[in-house]
Amino acid sequence: MKLTRGWSIFLVLVGVWTWVIWPRFALAIWNDPRAWAGGVVGEGSPSGFLWVHALLIGASLAIGTTVGVLGIRAWRATRRV
Repeated sequence: MKLTRGWSIFLVLVGVWTWVIWPRFALAIWNDPRAWAGGVVGEGSPSGFLWVHALLIGASLAIGTTVGVLGIRAWRATRRV
């Protein structure tokens, strides 16, 4: 399957966007009192709220990275033609 340069750029931008947005969201979740059993940031054990969001963030970063890599590979394939 061949992608146009436009779609290749779009996929790369989606990958970059993922890495811009999700780490900031992770920091917001970390600093949320609901993320900690003690109700105070960094005190007590991590709550289910933190673990669920950590899984969501990890999966999103993995998918975003994969999409970005596919975009880079597609861009390189269009340059060889």
